[in-house]
Parts: sequence; structure tokens; C-alpha cells
Amino acid sequence: MPLATEKGHVTDWPGYIGATVGLLILIALVYWLMRQGWNWRRTLQSDLPELPAVPAETGPALLAAPGRYHGSTTAGNWLDRVVAHGLGTRSLAGLTLTEQGLLARRPGEADLWIPAAALTGARTDSGIAGKVVPSGLLVVGWTLGDRALESGFRLDAADGHDDWVEAVEALVTRTKTMKTEEAAT
Repeated sequence: MPLATEKGHVTDWPGYIGATVGLLILIALVYWLMRQGWNWRRTLQSDLPELPAVPAETGPALLAAPGRYHGSTTAGNWLDRVVAHGLGTRSLAGLTLTEQGLLARRPGEADLWIPAAALTGARTDSGIAGKVVPSGLLVVGWTLGDRALESGFRLDAADGHDDWVEAVEALVTRTKTMKTEEAAT
């Protein structure tokens, strides 16, 4: 029986290199388009006023807890992320609620200060800004200029969300009562 000589399988290197370069170009294009969308959204939201400055003294803490900031959206539209002024960047956050307002200390980002007069309420929800958290989020409603916004926070101890909702709602009620009394005098 004669021995058959087989040719070795030749690898198509130019084809592999071409496919790899094509894939890298596609990934770069998708990244660039995402970046353009983010910048476009920032441009659309450029009419938002600057965030309130954190006061030198915020007063004694009613509640404090570590957690995560998941982003802000326009009120009532949990997918319309607000990216102006760094509100679209997720980060760690240390939350502190005082009689003067809500402070979110965000390492690596500008701190978020929501004065008590700007707070409109709080609730628990399962998602915000495209982020769904089955164990729930603390969603705080507030106003910036004439825009109603909602910001989502996930406390490290999620069972504390209800306490935060009650405390924020009580602060909103006290603040509205004080405004009404001041307007009456």
C-alpha cells in the first residue's frame, strides 16, 4: 500500500488579521458613538443651573449611611439620565441627611448637596437611569432650578431604605410648613 502524503493545513493569517482589525474598528466605532451620545445629552442639558454649593456647616446628622450613587434622571422618567454637572456618573457615596438638606459625598466626583427646600420626596424603587437593583434603591426627588429630578442611591444596608424614606418625607413636610408659615407672616 502506497503511503499518501498529506499537505499540512495552512493557516490563513491575512484573513485572521483582517477579521481582528475589522472587529477592533467596530468596537472603536461603537465606543465613539456612545461617547458622542453622552456629549449630545450633556449639550441638551446645558440649561440646567449649577448644583448648589455644599455649605460650610450642614448641621447635625439625622441619618448617615454609606452606599452608592446610581445617577439622576428627570422626575417620572427613570430612563432619562441627567449627565450635566457630573450627575450621570455612578460612584460610591456617603449619605448624610440633616435639617438643612441631603449631602452625598462622592469620592472622585463633586459632592451632591440637595437643600431641604429643594427636596420633594423619597421612595423605594427597583431601578433608575437604566440600572435595576432587585433589592431596591432609595430614590430622592428634588428640584434644580425649575427642573424636577430624581436621584438614586443604594445604601450598603438596604433594609434602611424605609427609614430614609420616612426621614426625607418628614423633612419635606417640615420645610413646607416653615415656608407656609413664613409666607403667612
